[in-house]
Amino acid sequence: MTKIVVATAYGGPDVLSVVDVERPEPGPDEVRVAVRAAGVNPADLKARAGLFGDDPAHLPRRLGSEAAGVVTGVGPTISSPRVSGPHGPVAVGDEVIAYRAAGAYADEIVVPASSIVAKPQELGWAEAGGLLLTGATAVHLLTATDVAAGDTVLVHGGSGGVGLMLVQLARLRGARVVATAGPGNHDRLRDLGAEPVAYGAGLVDRVRTVAPDGVDVALDLVGTDEAMDVSLALVADRRRIATIANFARGPREGVAVLGGGPGADPGTEIRDAARSKLAQLAGDGLLRVFVAATFPLDRVADAHRMAAGAHPGGKILLVP
Repeated sequence: MTKIVVATAYGGPDVLSVVDVERPEPGPDEVRVAVRAAGVNPADLKARAGLFGDDPAHLPRRLGSEAAGVVTGVGPTISSPRVSGPHGPVAVGDEVIAYRAAGAYADEIVVPASSIVAKPQELGWAEAGGLLLTGATAVHLLTATDVAAGDTVLVHGGSGGVGLMLVQLARLRGARVVATAGPGNHDRLRDLGAEPVAYGAGLVDRVRTVAPDGVDVALDLVGTDEAMDVSLALVADRRRIATIANFARGPREGVAVLGGGPGADPGTEIRDAARSKLAQLAGDGLLRVFVAATFPLDRVADAHRMAAGAHPGGKILLVP
């Protein structure tokens, strides 16, 4: 038997339960992974609340999409030549990171072999479990807007999970980064090489003061009218404005709408291709994953409450 987390109804954190199920067996092109850390992400909270659909026929509903752990089983065939562990073809005992990993809130999961990459030894379990969703999203944003050396990039929401990844990855590309955040997060952004500015009234003027030569790219992670209005005011080429949060105005304004919202570009190939590079950068110490808190599976409701509150300051992980 193994433990999994399910939402028994649609609603608040109290609908989450830990239940015992039969240990899953991997089929062709699948591997079984003993989870050491699973990321808690905004999409999980939305799924629990029924924002992606509230059909009772889909209950109980499993949650989670990213994890890190140890391979405990390999299916009878692995046909993809891309799939490998640290020392060759994937094998029992390999330490891996899985994304996309449906139902990652669990002791053990079965995932497509193509969804795993080798976990660098230098990377801790919590950091590995929280790396790929935000990292791949950040890569998608930077790729869609062609961020390159010499660009000045405005990041709305620089202190969130995706924002912290964006700041680091944009800097690695040689871009200058101006990032909005509350004053309490400015020091961290400076440490990562960004120039922080406070959001709120007067944001356009503050950004122009910091970047008098102009802004080339604007990336909206928060979905507010302020973020959209400021982006449109500062960036001349709307093809270099992207949002992962404003699915109402984004299409009307002619900016790139990315991610999992209605009509958005999911960027599946870009995100999948980014996984190995992200793991390498994190293992080499060039990309940091900030961990705010870890919770055991039986405190998953507390993890969701923390994730729904004010900025936690990093990733929240479940550690079975």
